[in-house]
Amino acid sequence: MSSWSDAEVTALRAQFPQLARLIHGKPLVYFDNANTAQTPERVVAAMDRYYRDFNANVARAVHTLGSEATEHYEAARDVIAGFLNAQRREEIVFTSGTTAAINLVAYSFLAPKLQPGDEILVSQMEHHANIVPWQLIAERAGAKVVPVPINQAGELLLPELAALINPRTRLIGITHVSNALGTINPVAEIVALAKTAGVPVLVDGSQAVPHLAVDVQALDADFYVFTGHKLFGPTGTGVLYAKTAHLEAMPPFFGGGEMIRTVSFSGTTFADPPHRFEAGTPNIAGFIGLAEAVRFVQELGIDRIAARESMLCELALVRFQDIPGFRLIGQAKHRAPVFSFVIDGVHAHDVATLLDFEGVAVRSGHHCAHPLMQFYGVPATARASLAFYNTEAEITQFVAAVKKVRERLL
Repeated sequence: MSSWSDAEVTALRAQFPQLARLIHGKPLVYFDNANTAQTPERVVAAMDRYYRDFNANVARAVHTLGSEATEHYEAARDVIAGFLNAQRREEIVFTSGTTAAINLVAYSFLAPKLQPGDEILVSQMEHHANIVPWQLIAERAGAKVVPVPINQAGELLLPELAALINPRTRLIGITHVSNALGTINPVAEIVALAKTAGVPVLVDGSQAVPHLAVDVQALDADFYVFTGHKLFGPTGTGVLYAKTAHLEAMPPFFGGGEMIRTVSFSGTTFADPPHRFEAGTPNIAGFIGLAEAVRFVQELGIDRIAARESMLCELALVRFQDIPGFRLIGQAKHRAPVFSFVIDGVHAHDVATLLDFEGVAVRSGHHCAHPLMQFYGVPATARASLAFYNTEAEITQFVAAVKKVRERLL
């Protein structure tokens, strides 16, 4: 659980060449990790090796390159199954991202079951990817999406959730960690609550897996999804974990090559999960890279990562108090190092634009969370999101830069 020494942090950061860049002549402070985390060189090297040494399609050719590509691609599934502690490797479906994974569950698992008057519960803090797919299938069926309220601290109200569950509830969609607030939701309690009513649960773990240990067997959620590029891996990669019983009962979402067992004009039979849901040529290099990113995180130790990020989070919360007019949006007791904020009298886009000239990268906007922004009565926020490779010195540079921006604009 011990954190890294300064020398260890320096060596760790050296594995991320992006962090050594100068932006407008100033050292880069990359505080946009909730958007896309940086990628270590070993992940790039793993993908490069695929293209250089065994670039071929998977599950098709019997020649050496094809066999090697298939071996590495399927080994990635084993790595990710172990990372999540899935019971079986076949419970891991590769997708292009969290959005695709949620849509797969929406259209293949839930849509065939929805009836008029049915309900899908999602929290007010959800990313649009965990709202819009449910709205689309609900509209077709005459069902509805019902928001679960939160408090001003940005915490889910469990009693209200319990009261909303009823015989027409067909699924609960909940984020493990809020992408806008950093709130860590009590997903184990939510799943247990849902189970008493026989309601399946999908957990959006995109913002959780870089910060927390995830054990899907212990959690007992029906579905768990995450995106590779937030876990120090490549873009265009995502994972759907689903319980075997669900996958075996779900029809394919996409049709095409390699998701079939037999095809004829009189009918088609489909492959067993997970390949039933992986039509077409996959992002082979991407998943080889994602597996390498997972190995990297495992070697560092998720507990050590969490301990360091907890330290950075506490330090940042203290230092933010030095900034005049700084207002943190959401102050949950249990949180990841993700901070949405506004500066009184200054638009979030102006804050982010001028911070860039100080070498500080943050995101501004609604963070794909319109309902959450409406709840707080703000059109947009700036968001600073940290990872284990960020430093105390960068927090100091960030605070100084925000003060400078504020003085310039007011």
